[in-house]
Parts: sequence; C-alpha cells; structure tokens
Amino acid sequence: MSAQFDTRFSTAEAHFEPMLADRLDEVLRVEQRAYAQPWSRANFIDALHSGYQAQILMGDGNVVGYFVAMKGVDEVHLLNITVAPEFQGQGWSRILLDALAIWARGQGAEWLWLEVRVQNLRALGVYEAHGYRRVGLRKDYYPASHGKREDAIVMSLRL
Repeated sequence: MSAQFDTRFSTAEAHFEPMLADRLDEVLRVEQRAYAQPWSRANFIDALHSGYQAQILMGDGNVVGYFVAMKGVDEVHLLNITVAPEFQGQGWSRILLDALAIWARGQGAEWLWLEVRVQNLRALGVYEAHGYRRVGLRKDYYPASHGKREDAIVMSLRL
C-alpha cells in the first residue's frame, strides 16, 4: 500500500520541530525513499545522543525534510539534509539551508561545511545556488552499490 501525500500546503502551515526519537520512524521512511544508501536508525540515534542539532520541517503533519548538523569551535558541519521525494523541487531545501545558517550564526559559527556525492548534481546545484563553494574532494568517501565507494565534493559557506 503506498501512502498518498498532499504536496500543496501553505508555507504558513510549515514549521520546524526538534528531531526526537519518537519521530524516527517517520524520518527513516523519508530517508529510505530518498537515498540508495540511507542513514540507519543507529546513525540518527547516535546523532541525537551526541547532542547534534537535528530539526524536522513539518507540513500538514508530514515530514517535509530535516537536517542534522554538528557544531565545532567556529564552524558547523552539515551531516544530513533531506527533503522527502514528494516535496522535492518546491524550494524546501532552501528553507532547510536557511534555518541551518541561522542556527549556525547563533552558535557563533563562521563557516558551514558539507560533503556531497560527486554524482548528486541536483544537490550540488542547490548548494552552489545557496552560495556554497567547492573546496576539496574526499576520495571513496561514500558507500555505493555493489560494495563500491563514491567520491565526495567538500563544500563550504562563509557565514
């Protein structure tokens, strides 16, 4: 049975809430639909137990997207950002990235850092449009299908 989602709702009805353990089933359903190599429940639990910033963007009772970020001394590292497939292409990633930047500035961060798969052209475009710059390459960073690995582009944004 497939779930039906209304992908049209007013942005006034969208809101952020902390990612808590009681929402992980919903988050994992999105994660598994969005990625070929999704984060596991243990990845999310470890992030929550570590005190990382984890926010869910909700709309009409649906998980629209979320992000998980780790604070450093003067920087924040984006570990996971996801928009549910049925909400992609509607501008929600910009809202998530703006919320992340606002939080990071409030933490005194001067930089935002992230890695993105070299083949994820859509995400690369979103990050570049948001002002992130390519600053490096991590060889064999991500797991890929059939036991292979995929390179990651390192990107940063000066806040």
